[in-house]
Amino acid sequence: MSRSVILLSGGMDSATVLSIAQDAGEECYALSFAYGQKHDAELDAARSIAAQMGTHEHRVISIDLGQLGGSALTDASIEVPEAGGEGIPTTYVPARNTVFLSLGLAWAEVLEADAIYAGVNAIDYSGYPDCRPEYIAAFQSMTNLATKRTSEGKTLDIRTPLINLSKSEIVQLGASLGVDFSLTVSCYSADTTGAACGECDACKLRSDGFAKAGIADPTRYQEKA
Repeated sequence: MSRSVILLSGGMDSATVLSIAQDAGEECYALSFAYGQKHDAELDAARSIAAQMGTHEHRVISIDLGQLGGSALTDASIEVPEAGGEGIPTTYVPARNTVFLSLGLAWAEVLEADAIYAGVNAIDYSGYPDCRPEYIAAFQSMTNLATKRTSEGKTLDIRTPLINLSKSEIVQLGASLGVDFSLTVSCYSADTTGAACGECDACKLRSDGFAKAGIADPTRYQEKA
């Protein structure tokens, strides 16, 4: 059986990617990050998803990117915007995917895994530069040069099966694979129970994806005063 590391954020995309890897017969090792984000709802969701879907192992690595600031998701001085606005939004976390993929790469080498799966998407997304296909291609090139495994003639693939799918296509694919989207949390401002704000960019992309897919949205939303 082939081994793979799955970057599992707790959101709908990473849960779908985990299901894709399992459907392909991979022995899945899920990896999540406590990176200084303002809420733990996504991490709680990741734990629930990993347990329900029966990953071989699930680890949570702590690395506080909040110490560096610069993002509405980690910096207490920056409010989460209700819309992405022009250009790269303040919810972009500097170098987050590079850090996460690098740590995933390290664990993959230890496990002698064949691949790392990540739920990055370049269609219905917030415009983050580290979600683009050319970025993933560059990271793959770096992987081919940087690891003991590849220097010994083996392969270690960076797999991003959702990168060219719309959010509605991701919903349809996940549903066809039996993903329980009610366990997932996408909201940038979720409360302690995982209920979504319904206003942020992530909530709007998620809601629109379910609507266009014609599938009932299981997201729990916060009660408005």
